[in-house]
Amino acid sequence: MLALALAAILLLWAAVLLAFAGPLAARWREPVLRHPVLVIESDDWGAGPLAQADALARLSTLLQHIRDHSGRPAVMTLGLILEVPDGPRIAATHCAEYHALPLADPRFDAVRAAIQSGIRAGVFAPQLHGQCHYWPPALLAAARDTPAVRDWLTAPEPASTEDLPSPLQSRWVDASSLPSRALTPAAIQQAIATEAADYQALFGSAPQVAVATTFVWNDAVEAAWAQAGIEAIITPGRRATCRNAAGQPGCVDATMLAGERSLAGPSFLVRDVYFEPALGHAPQRLADGLRARTRQGRACLVETHRFNFLQAPDASLTALEAGLREALASCPDLRFAAPLELAHAMRNHDPAWVEIRLKPRLAAWRARLDEIPRFRRLSQLSGLALPLALLGGRA
Repeated sequence: MLALALAAILLLWAAVLLAFAGPLAARWREPVLRHPVLVIESDDWGAGPLAQADALARLSTLLQHIRDHSGRPAVMTLGLILEVPDGPRIAATHCAEYHALPLADPRFDAVRAAIQSGIRAGVFAPQLHGQCHYWPPALLAAARDTPAVRDWLTAPEPASTEDLPSPLQSRWVDASSLPSRALTPAAIQQAIATEAADYQALFGSAPQVAVATTFVWNDAVEAAWAQAGIEAIITPGRRATCRNAAGQPGCVDATMLAGERSLAGPSFLVRDVYFEPALGHAPQRLADGLRARTRQGRACLVETHRFNFLQAPDASLTALEAGLREALASCPDLRFAAPLELAHAMRNHDPAWVEIRLKPRLAAWRARLDEIPRFRRLSQLSGLALPLALLGGRA
C-alpha cells in the first residue's frame, strides 16, 4: 500500500510538472545573471516642455555621483520622443492639418544639449520611444469631437503628452474611437523608417533599442523596428496590441521573458519594477525590486517617467538618489548597465554576465516559479512544494 501511495504521489507530481512544462522550461532557458544588474528606464523625454533641460541636467549630475563597485555611474535610459504638435500652425488650419514641432527645432537646443551632455558622461542611454507619443491622424479625428484634445493640439507652447487621454498616447493604433483600430503594416513601416532616420540625424547613429509608447505594439511594429536596426525591445513581459472598449491596453497576444527573441530578430528585455516618486513610491521600492530580481537571476529594469522630474523635481530627485544608494547598500556587487549591453551579453551568453554553474541556475529557476499562474497553488496542494523546498528553494 505504501508503494502504491508513493507511486500515486509521484504520478501526481509528474502530472503537475507536465501541465506546466512550457513555462517551467522557458524559465530554465532564460539566462541567469551572475551579478545584480540595475537599469533606470525613463520615458517621454525629448520634444516637449522646455523645462526638461534643467531636469535632465540635474539628473545627469545626480547619476554621475552614484557609482557601482567598478566605478561606473548609474545609467538612466531616455525613451525619446522626436516631435510634438506645432500648435499655432495646426490652429491656423482649424485642426484640419497636422504640423509637427521637431526636436531639431532651435527651441529645443537646451534640451538636446542636456541629453548629449548626459550621453557623453555615460549616464544617459537614448532609446527610440517614437516620432511622437500619439498617432497624428487619430489625434486630429479626436480633436473634432473633444474640445480638450483640440485645445491640447493647438496650444501655443510645446505640449506635454502626459496631458493627453491615455488611449491617444498609444502610437501604434488608432484610438480616436474605442476599441482602437489597427494601423496598416505599410503605414507602420513608413512611420518607423521616418523616425529612425530622424533619430540618426539627431544623434549620429541609428536607434538600437526601442520601447513602444504605452506598451501597445504588434508584429508589424517589431518587423519594422528590425528593418530599422533595432536590436533590443523593452517590454513589460507581455504584448498588448490594442486599446479595448474601456480604453485600457488589451488584446494581449504574447508573453516574453528576458533574452527571448522576437520573430523579427530583436531580443526582448523585461521592465517590470515601477518607481514613480511623484505618485508616492518610496525609495525602498527600488531596492526591494532589485533584491527580488537578483534572487531570480534577472536584471532589474526600473520604470520611471519624465513627469516625476517636472512635476515634483526636488522630491523625485531625492527619492531616486535614496533608492539608488539603498540598492548599492543591499547589493554591494551591483552593476549599472545599459539595456543594449545587457541584451548583447545575454544573446552571446557572455560568461562575465551569464551564469553557467548548475547550483546558482537552479536557485534562480526556483525563485522564478511563483510567478507562473496557478503553479504555486497546485504544487502546494499536490505536495510538490516539499521536494522543491528540500532542494533549497521555495515553490
